[in-house]
Amino acid sequence: MNAPWKTGNRDMFAAFVCDDVTLDTLRSVVIDMGWPPEKVMKGGLRNAIQSLAITASPAILMVDLSESGDPLNDINALAEVCEPGTVVIAVGQVNDVRLYRDLVASGIQDYLLKPLSVGHLRDTLVQAQAIFAAPRGDGAATKRHIATAVVGTRGGVGASTVATSLAWMLSADHKMPTALLDLDVHFGTGALTLDLEPGRGLTDAIDNPSRIDGLFIERAMIRANDNLAILSAEAPISAPLLTDGTAFQQLVEEFRHAFEATVVDLPRNMLINFPQLLANMQVVVVVTELTLGGARDGIRILSWLKSNAPHALVLMVANKVPSGVGEISRNDFETSIERKLNFVIPHDFKAAANAAKLGQTFVGANRTSKTVLPLRAIADAIMASDADRDAPAGAKPTKGIGKGTKPARAAADGGTDKGSNSVLGRSIKKLLSPKSKTGVAA
Repeated sequence: MNAPWKTGNRDMFAAFVCDDVTLDTLRSVVIDMGWPPEKVMKGGLRNAIQSLAITASPAILMVDLSESGDPLNDINALAEVCEPGTVVIAVGQVNDVRLYRDLVASGIQDYLLKPLSVGHLRDTLVQAQAIFAAPRGDGAATKRHIATAVVGTRGGVGASTVATSLAWMLSADHKMPTALLDLDVHFGTGALTLDLEPGRGLTDAIDNPSRIDGLFIERAMIRANDNLAILSAEAPISAPLLTDGTAFQQLVEEFRHAFEATVVDLPRNMLINFPQLLANMQVVVVVTELTLGGARDGIRILSWLKSNAPHALVLMVANKVPSGVGEISRNDFETSIERKLNFVIPHDFKAAANAAKLGQTFVGANRTSKTVLPLRAIADAIMASDADRDAPAGAKPTKGIGKGTKPARAAADGGTDKGSNSVLGRSIKKLLSPKSKTGVAA
């Protein structure tokens, strides 16, 4: 059997084995495959790590675990030096189904038990070659996927609470494999909300964008439940964020292949610095508070979205709305931003405290509370947006996601203040007018 030895700038095959019998058996098969037998080298997994740290990794890599005291930890160390897309096959002496499952779960293609069979070995290498050579399936392009960004108009409005709750509902209630990406790299609370350790996945992705692939996603993300995985970070505050946003784009793209839904907790500064992140977002949830600052920044963000993400469905959500008199009435706020609020979430301190105490999302900890009904309505609107996208031309849009629709109003806790006027709305518009000397143009 003949096969090209080089694929791009990578060798097709390399192996690191511990004993002479395995060495001889493997070399005979490699010769039949048309690959150089000298690429089958003596030395186990640790030798492979040392070698690949200074040389390009091959398309197919075989490593011997016989001399490894901690195979799973060593395989993870190997991942640090392997290039994306490398197909890894392990061989070893331990006949343990739990070890096999753990190794496969860590990302290797197969685990072969010694002594190696020539026929089995040849079949495994042919399969590995086919896996590496196969193009990414065309079905991935048409695979159902809903991508949602959650942006807060100001810090403290509860955008992260909304983001984690939406991700949890899509995964638990709608049974969709969901990725939650918390892009507040230094102070993100996504993992903290779910009572998880954030790990190093996100910081590793930022430092090495070229490593991001399906295997990296599988290893780096932290599981919150059967359908929800999170990528978050707690980067040292002494380490500034140095990136051009490439890693974030690649992560979102990989999520499209690995999950059915993505929820991105997107700080507003990241929105401005990396506008390309919204290119593939179907829905943008803007979370605000009914305050003067919330109105001003809501106007600016809505204007920015209109120019930079005209394709996205924008849902305006007022959070932590007091039951009594607030800083701005709902009617004045809507007049100021020149659109209706889609959803209003009442303030519920006890429910928030309960979620923090249990280490769960706001919705997960308060499933029977009326406070979570607007959040469930937002999740339903996101699902409906996907149905609208797939609907035939001329079909009626799904109710409940447009400006001022009945379901949006039903989610509110209380109506508008009939006695209010629009002076505040005119004041804010004047403040943001390009002609204003003290304002900032929207």
